[in-house]
Amino acid sequence: MVRDKKSPHKTDSQKSSTNLVGKFTQSVRRIVQDVKDEGTSSGQTKEEVIETNERLRMVRVRLDENYDTAKKALVTLMTRYSESKAERNVFTRYALLKAMIKDVIRLETQYWSLVEIPKQEKAETVPAFVLRACAIMEKTQKSGEGVKTSAKLAEEAAEKRERIERLNDMTTSQIETENTQMTNDLYRLLKKYTGLRNLIRELKSEYVSSKMYPMFPRYTMLKDMIKDIMHDPDYMEVCHEVDP
Repeated sequence: MVRDKKSPHKTDSQKSSTNLVGKFTQSVRRIVQDVKDEGTSSGQTKEEVIETNERLRMVRVRLDENYDTAKKALVTLMTRYSESKAERNVFTRYALLKAMIKDVIRLETQYWSLVEIPKQEKAETVPAFVLRACAIMEKTQKSGEGVKTSAKLAEEAAEKRERIERLNDMTTSQIETENTQMTNDLYRLLKKYTGLRNLIRELKSEYVSSKMYPMFPRYTMLKDMIKDIMHDPDYMEVCHEVDP
């Protein structure tokens, strides 16, 4: 028996099926592109979520600097305090205590060194609070920030182009997910920074108030001020962090 050879040509049925698959694939691609280009469930467009991403990134860089400034100032205070214990002369150590505290509270009088972060309102959501803090930090310019070389400006522009290109290759949903993570990370950093900021503010207030006392009772007060910070939960939480 001779078997019939299969025709190399597709039947009308097969052609119709292929066309349907092709149309379905094109439809899916259009839907994916629509999701990529249109706004998210929050109503933001892709351009808006990219702008938010840039804001969060820039504020994080600025806050990292202020947080490190506050943390290093307090860690250095504790190191100097421990070293001062070797000084047996009360008068000399009294002078050392005053000097090390004044070096910390000087940050409080230099507005550009430590940014003032607002308190979170009871009904305020984390994203709303973070964006409000971002707006305040964006308006607070640190001394010297306005002076940049052409090389520095070119470097920053190139880095921004790279970031924007990376974001453009992502879907709106992916960028929004990244923004959510950045918001949560920034929120935790804001809380830690605020804790240290408050310790420095309280130290300044206590130091100024102690000036009305004679040397010997004030000597004890200065030591207690430093010890209070040393055992404060806000300081203990960050003092063991290892800088990258």
